[in-house]
Amino acid sequence: MRIALGLEYDGRAFCGWQSQPNGLSVQDALEAAIARMAGVPIRVHAAGRTDAGVHAARQVVHFDSEVNRPITAWVRGVNSFLPAGVAVLWAQPVDLQFHARFSAMARHYRYLLLNHPVRPALLAGRVGWHHAPLSLAQMRAATTCLLGEHDFSSFRSAECQAASPVKHLTRFEIQQQGDLFSIDVSASGFLHHMVRNLMGALIHIGKGAEEPAWMTALLAARDRTVAPPTFMPDGLYFAGVSYPESFGIASEPAFRHYLI
Repeated sequence: MRIALGLEYDGRAFCGWQSQPNGLSVQDALEAAIARMAGVPIRVHAAGRTDAGVHAARQVVHFDSEVNRPITAWVRGVNSFLPAGVAVLWAQPVDLQFHARFSAMARHYRYLLLNHPVRPALLAGRVGWHHAPLSLAQMRAATTCLLGEHDFSSFRSAECQAASPVKHLTRFEIQQQGDLFSIDVSASGFLHHMVRNLMGALIHIGKGAEEPAWMTALLAARDRTVAPPTFMPDGLYFAGVSYPESFGIASEPAFRHYLI
């Protein structure tokens, strides 16, 4: 039997999604909890990897198990064995053809950015922060060149293992409510640090250091060394993943009310 799970997690307590020798990843915590419920070792596969400090509002994973348990056991039962920073939101049986990673048509990220002279305390670790005023209009103007299929080498980390730097962005929207910016990005897939590297360039433009056309020049350069440093992970959330309707998994990005 193949089971799909929806997860949310606070990335601050973990070294990222992918299993590590120190056992401090989200994957390690989840596999240990599922194994306790199943009574046998279990391997899980995720829709997308997240780095240390990056959160998830709707990560999707799947695993195979020959052990028959009520579907509620894969939610409440597994949650009883998970640390406080991770929670299974839902579980459902899926077709054996479903794969959390390879069946995905698009992935969605949201970056929450606090634009305020003073650093946050209550939201520390849950939002990014920039102290100087940012222009919403300039930032929006800078994103238009990013939509469509492009070589994103200028926004790719040196450690990226993707076979190709070419990705197709279908959405790059920026909203502002008071001091809080919400940036939503959707694509067929993402390169390592791609969203955080785009954020670095976006903030550079928003604070007036460069004109919006500079984003076009960065994209055309295909050279990571010409772009600004990688921005902080704190405000980045894996917001969801879209699958073919035939698999019966809700595709819309999901956020709790306090993350909107």
